[in-house]
Amino acid sequence: MRATLLTLIALLLTMTTPARAAWMEASSQHFVIYADQKPEELREFSEQLERFHHAMAYLLSVKLETPSPSNRVTVYVVRSDRDVRKLMGRSSSDVYAFYVPRAGDAFAIVPTVKTSYSTLDMPMIALLHEYAHHFLISTSSYAMPRWFSEGAAEFFASAQFRKNGNVALGMPARHRAGELLYGADVTAAELIDPERYRGKPGTTPNSFYGRSWLLYHYLTFSEERAGQFGTYLRLLRSGKSLAEAGETAFGDLNALQRDLDGYLRKRRMSAFELPADRLMPSSVAIRPLSEGEAAAMPLRIRLKNRPSPEQLEVLLGELRALAPRYPQDATVLATLAQAEAEAGNDDAAIAAADAAIAIDEHQVSAYLAKGQALFRKAETAQDTSAAYSEARKPFLALNKLENNHPLPFQYFYRSFVEQGLEPTKNAIAGLERAVTLAPFDQNLRTTLVMQQLHDGRYDEAIINLGPLAFDPHGRGSATWAQGLRDRLQSRDPNEDLDIDALLNDLDAALAADEGAKAGEGVETRGAL
Repeated sequence: MRATLLTLIALLLTMTTPARAAWMEASSQHFVIYADQKPEELREFSEQLERFHHAMAYLLSVKLETPSPSNRVTVYVVRSDRDVRKLMGRSSSDVYAFYVPRAGDAFAIVPTVKTSYSTLDMPMIALLHEYAHHFLISTSSYAMPRWFSEGAAEFFASAQFRKNGNVALGMPARHRAGELLYGADVTAAELIDPERYRGKPGTTPNSFYGRSWLLYHYLTFSEERAGQFGTYLRLLRSGKSLAEAGETAFGDLNALQRDLDGYLRKRRMSAFELPADRLMPSSVAIRPLSEGEAAAMPLRIRLKNRPSPEQLEVLLGELRALAPRYPQDATVLATLAQAEAEAGNDDAAIAAADAAIAIDEHQVSAYLAKGQALFRKAETAQDTSAAYSEARKPFLALNKLENNHPLPFQYFYRSFVEQGLEPTKNAIAGLERAVTLAPFDQNLRTTLVMQQLHDGRYDEAIINLGPLAFDPHGRGSATWAQGLRDRLQSRDPNEDLDIDALLNDLDAALAADEGAKAGEGVETRGAL
């Protein structure tokens, strides 16, 4: 009787607990998605992201170069926002997703997203917000003030996908209604002139994101202020200060504030309805992961956001135990190589990478892990010239596989700098190409700025400092870039810059950034 009862209970549990879908990969022109979801759900999610990309491109009349396969945005889908916060290292309940903009490895981690043909859920809005940043930074080298950057991201993230394939952009940002109604108000003058906003007392939640969306939306659709948006951007690009550009383009900022208040009270707002036949998204390829890939995927996701030394030690133990179970799975071995390289175990990283490449010569992450390990070994080699020549080989092999992957260009440049040699013209051109391919990677752009300063190319450095100075996720480093930009614009032509001192200041700013935030490029609802 007892055995029969236990059997019945087991049967009932099987009937009432839905089985998880297998890990799947959705690959398209601009995204790679990994999710433990049903294929039809994953396809719809991927198609919506592609349509969003094409809708932004169509509305803004821009065309991006098709990214190298490894330079697409990779989206890792975990089960819940609690898992997102754990991976990010933050406990705040208003964190829905996060995005890390790295050259050759830009990725987002989100909880299971429910695709919708009406109002989007917060994980999808957070993802679209971050991709809007990614897209806008990739399409312009000009500086974007923070209100503009965040307002634009909110404008595009408030999207709706239609069943007929249409995409609506510029819908009301209903997810910001709470802060607009109850948050401490941020005035138009404070949005346009950051000095006024920085001087605002208190740390209570405010309406910065909501008001930034409102100003961007109003200037986009207002007939009374037609042309002011374009004038404002032209003034900024001509070198005018944020305050001067705003006051010249928009006039009395108190009047602008009154107009914004009235606009917020409107019962109906305009939006763009983009027809499906103008978007032309790419096809989506769906495949199930192999047994080894699926087993390694949770570990691969944990590795993405650079775990602490203690977390990495645990992760390495799990990967070392997993690898012998799948000795012919190149992805498992490549993931192990990445973890060994991250831990500084260079010989082990090289061995795992070689094993992965021997099975599958297209394992990009294996080339990267091996190259990074060889570069580190070259630092202490007796024959540094020969060691760096050897360290370049994995990146040269990767360049043959993907000639538009940014990291081979970056490491070719580094191979000169780390030996204390002047980079060749080809190496500097390669660095510039890497920034073109991955304009969202602020560390890469900072390296280019320092090279341009070293070469006395101050006008070019000023242009590249713009996106750094107004980085929506920048803190101390953004302040450093803004100060350097202002200094260069007003410098005496006979003044020599102390590059070493600038680097020391940058190091201090970056250290302050690390202490101020737990994750890179984190976007939350309500506050940053």
